[in-house]
Amino acid sequence: MNENKIEEIIKTYESIVKVVDKKAREDKNRSYGGIIRSIKGWLQEYMTEEIIKLAWDNIKGDAKRLEINSKKHKIPIQRIYVENIKDIEIKNYILNNIKKYYYSLSVDKQVFVDNKFVLGIECKAYTENAMLKRILVDFSLLKTSYPEINCYLFQLESQLGGDYSKLNKKTYGSYPTHTLMSYFPEVNLNIFTFLEGERKVDKPINKYFKSLNKNKIKEAVELLSFDLKRYL
Repeated sequence: MNENKIEEIIKTYESIVKVVDKKAREDKNRSYGGIIRSIKGWLQEYMTEEIIKLAWDNIKGDAKRLEINSKKHKIPIQRIYVENIKDIEIKNYILNNIKKYYYSLSVDKQVFVDNKFVLGIECKAYTENAMLKRILVDFSLLKTSYPEINCYLFQLESQLGGDYSKLNKKTYGSYPTHTLMSYFPEVNLNIFTFLEGERKVDKPINKYFKSLNKNKIKEAVELLSFDLKRYL
């Protein structure tokens, strides 16, 4: 595993988190909270993309076969919905324009091998269960067109309850999170947390710094490596 790249990810994390508070306060053109959210969101997406590349390299995958993007996918309207519309005029109108009826959708990091969509990863600075519902719905919709994709949530911190923030080798999760996921069994969402300790609103990491352990980066790399091996 590329130790130098792992160190680079950690240094980038530290350099951004330690200065973001100062930068946000100095910027007079944007709101403080908006800047903090934007930079933290970018940071998790950056880390995730680098971890994907490390995982592919870890299993000796050819870099030319790998693509990472966040392009929109067209999720088509379901025919059964149209057939159940009672107003005949509306039903016929939709049927006559059926190709226009779709929902554009993507997740933060989409991994393709030989142009095949294989992994989808949502990247969050933190997640709580109301946010998780949206993530599960998005993946459920994507699964209608790409049933074989593996689904992940990579979060810097957790606000899901349970032991998601304890960073144990085995995670038992929380009561509400498992309950929500039980309604989307096709998604089989893998939740990975990078920073220890439940996220606290009054103690953000830009003011109360949390270290990023290199072993957590390695665990994430191994997790993705396992799923990507089948596409070598």
